[in-house]
Amino acid sequence: MRTAVLGAPGQLGRDLCPRLGGEVIALGRADADLTDPTRLRELLERLRPDVVVNCAAYNFVDKAESEPAVALAVNAVAVRDLAIICRELDCTLVHFSTDYVFGLDTSRSAPWTEDDAPGPVSVYGLSKLAGEFLVRSTCPKHVIIRTCGLYGVWGSGGKGGNFVETMLRKAREGKPVPVVNDQRCTPSFTADVAAATSALVASGARGLYHVTSAGDCTWYELAREIFRAAGMTIEVKPITSAEFGARARRPAYSVLSNEKLLGTGIPVPRPWPEALSAYLAERSRK
Repeated sequence: MRTAVLGAPGQLGRDLCPRLGGEVIALGRADADLTDPTRLRELLERLRPDVVVNCAAYNFVDKAESEPAVALAVNAVAVRDLAIICRELDCTLVHFSTDYVFGLDTSRSAPWTEDDAPGPVSVYGLSKLAGEFLVRSTCPKHVIIRTCGLYGVWGSGGKGGNFVETMLRKAREGKPVPVVNDQRCTPSFTADVAAATSALVASGARGLYHVTSAGDCTWYELAREIFRAAGMTIEVKPITSAEFGARARRPAYSVLSNEKLLGTGIPVPRPWPEALSAYLAERSRK
């Protein structure tokens, strides 16, 4: 099996490529730009992959509020173009989405399943949901994977880090760290998401799947666990989303159910505290 991975230099792509079976072709933006469908088609026609994995995306959540056209161009229109190419080349498209497709139901307190109706509250979430629908309606051979709060040892491309690294950096400033405590989700280690993705690809699965670490927490609870696991004594101050003042709204509850993944026989990723400890251990070896 030959697999082409778009966005391979990012934190998810870097963990995914070594875990995929068969021949893996790692492609960065210079090789395969989602917004250049003509060149992308020529490349994929030449490579003739059996599977295309799309790890590339516009992921500037707050910036998307002021440039919605750009977010939609990358996360929806370009994804549609990729889906058309994959359909015409008869290859499977594996596409990553996000827990931010939820949030409109503010009373939610049970993990979201793949059958629940989405309702994004931000331009970014809307753009990712549009991408999902366009993949589903365009490319019959597809796998869509929703995940949440990714962090990996390779950082996160143009964003320059992830939440864990941000917390560790702020800790070095020696000041109390304010962290949002009214958003509940499941931060997920890219190595674990990559392992489950590889297993889904190998199994020939089709459709929509949620893949996150097990359990859930608020960002405040995650920050406290980061400092505890790192052996750091840091004051963490719980604040509300309103106090934080981010431009884009985030879901108050976006925990994703892994039950459908479990039903395939693929192991659900380990609980988030265990994954975080593994991440901290791995980053210390880099």
